[in-house]
Amino acid sequence: MTAEPIAGHESERGCRWPVPPQDGYTVDDLFTLPDLPPHTELIDGSLVFVSPQRDFHSTMIDLLMTGLRRTVPEHLKVRREMTVVLDRRNGPEPDISVVRADSVTGLEQTRFAAADVLLAVEVVSPDSEARDHDTKPHKYAAAGIPHFWLVESAGSDRHPVVRVYELDPVSKTYAVTGIHHDQLKIGVPYDIDIDVSLEALRKL
Repeated sequence: MTAEPIAGHESERGCRWPVPPQDGYTVDDLFTLPDLPPHTELIDGSLVFVSPQRDFHSTMIDLLMTGLRRTVPEHLKVRREMTVVLDRRNGPEPDISVVRADSVTGLEQTRFAAADVLLAVEVVSPDSEARDHDTKPHKYAAAGIPHFWLVESAGSDRHPVVRVYELDPVSKTYAVTGIHHDQLKIGVPYDIDIDVSLEALRKL
């Protein structure tokens, strides 16, 4: 399904916005519509555009990526900002995903299936707070992704906080299993030990 641009709805730079289909966009549209901004997500058939990142968001992803890759086993891979296809109308882009190594098909790959994702990580930004706290965790859980982390800054010094969740396969909801302020040390989905202190973040 291809959306047609709105005639006459152009910005000063000549950008033309697509007309949404009556039933919303699909994952196929997400990968075929021309000139979408980088890191566009699909949530409930609607395109979600990403605002400019703050330094905390970008640097925290770097810190976690380095820590996750340090001990990742051979049967898993760590990926940053890749679309995860949950269903026909939902293709969010977690900040970090831990995926099965055999699901990585090559350097031209643009997406992963939810069944291949063991961990989805969201670092909260002001514009994404509602999606990261509510919409995305519910959708990740419903799709069967076993582990989810929610990362925020807190306190007057804006130090990192990592909330770790594990899926209850019966209720298909996440339960919090730990809240980590300085050291993130857990055994699932593999043995992970990351310094997530403010000092470690500031060193990057």
